Amino acid sequence: MKVAAIGLGSMGYGMASSLLQAGHEVYGVDVNADAVARFQGDGGASGDLADVAGDLDAVVVVVLNAGQTESVLFGKDGVVAGLRKGAVVMSCATVPPEFARDMEAKCNAVGVHYVDAPISGGSVKAAAGKLSVMASGAPAAFEAAAPLLEACAETVFRLGDAAGAGSAMKAVNQLLAGVHIAAMAEAMTFGMTQGIAPEDFLRVIPQCAGTSWMLENRAPHIVTGDYTPHSAVDIWPKDLGIVLDIARGAKFGAPLTAAALQQFVAASGSGHGREDDAAVAKVYARNAGLKLPGEA
Repeated sequence: MKVAAIGLGSMGYGMASSLLQAGHEVYGVDVNADAVARFQGDGGASGDLADVAGDLDAVVVVVLNAGQTESVLFGKDGVVAGLRKGAVVMSCATVPPEFARDMEAKCNAVGVHYVDAPISGGSVKAAAGKLSVMASGAPAAFEAAAPLLEACAETVFRLGDAAGAGSAMKAVNQLLAGVHIAAMAEAMTFGMTQGIAPEDFLRVIPQCAGTSWMLENRAPHIVTGDYTPHSAVDIWPKDLGIVLDIARGAKFGAPLTAAALQQFVAASGSGHGREDDAAVAKVYARNAGLKLPGEA
């Protein structure tokens, strides 16, 4: 297939690389020219998106939010206007379900398929083609996107025949993931007040009932003092904000989500927004007068 991968951040770059490794012709698109050049150096095709759009079979959109998704699809120079009928858009950002339904309707109106396909698994699994995809869309859209899903995903959950269901499930996942990261940070720094070194926390808790995937994945970042962003703090005010917006619409109280959101907002406001989301622990440490590993 000829594919445009729009968004070459940590997740998008991994997915674009997986598509390349599966034998597809992939055009990497990003506002960061260095990322585009790096991808072309890895074997990505070269060419302006506007010039190649009519030849594309598929577009994979891995940008930050709904606003960016709508912009690259339907904004000034939006790609959908140039796509042939029967091409497919696979949209992977975390967005509100209603937004996904709107994008599906706009794509379908011009003969383009749309798969609501939010992703989970982190940058390492993205690069290995082993993501989990929470997907929904028409059967014809799934058929058109099948080679993309095969290249990028270890598990594809088909959640319905219309967009929206995939994004709803991603909101559920993000509620848990965000709360679990904040809870890990709270537990580790609480342990420090009781003389438990972060290294011992990491040695013991993953073998006990209090563990979680997020704890096991993020706690090592704190222990090593390495906050290179695999998933940045600034993602969580957006994603947990989406969860709370959906909850308000459903007249559903989500107090744990709200509490976790405030910790990520505090971390971002303290200058840690572009660090790995494990840096939320720095909020707890600062408030308790603690020094995390690697801090002078």
